[in-house]
Amino acid sequence: MTMKLAAAALAAATLCAGAACAADFVTVPLSVTVNAPADKAWPKMNGYCQIGAWFKTTCEITSGKDHEMGAVRLIAGRVTELFVANTAWSYTYSQPKSPIDYHGTVEIQPIDKKTSKLLYTLVYDADALPKHEPEDKAKDKENRTKQFTALINTMKAAGEAK
Repeated sequence: MTMKLAAAALAAATLCAGAACAADFVTVPLSVTVNAPADKAWPKMNGYCQIGAWFKTTCEITSGKDHEMGAVRLIAGRVTELFVANTAWSYTYSQPKSPIDYHGTVEIQPIDKKTSKLLYTLVYDADALPKHEPEDKAKDKENRTKQFTALINTMKAAGEAK
């Protein structure tokens, strides 16, 4: 019986040793109105590697094909992202090697016949950041919000282009 209790205690300790038990998941929901219908705007902004142009850096698909489950993109020669889900007007990616368990979703929603809403949502574990005191977490969220707000504004312009 002692051996079973020790094994159960070890298993519980192992499960809580990683970020899963000490996680502080942060969500950064961003949105912008696009002055174009969703069915016209989305094709101009849904390419998996278009993020390279929007961030003014490189992006290449290193495995799979654009918008294919399991496709891998490499951004700026150093950030690996995995295509994990999609719908007709959205896609989600993860950074499988990220210590902060980073994920992002890009989505467009129709508002009416002339406008749509572009949403970009980031999710990550702030407790796994290299600096994770409350002020460090707040600064990191502020920086990501600023960076990705600029990104969705660039995407908006692409979606509105004639």
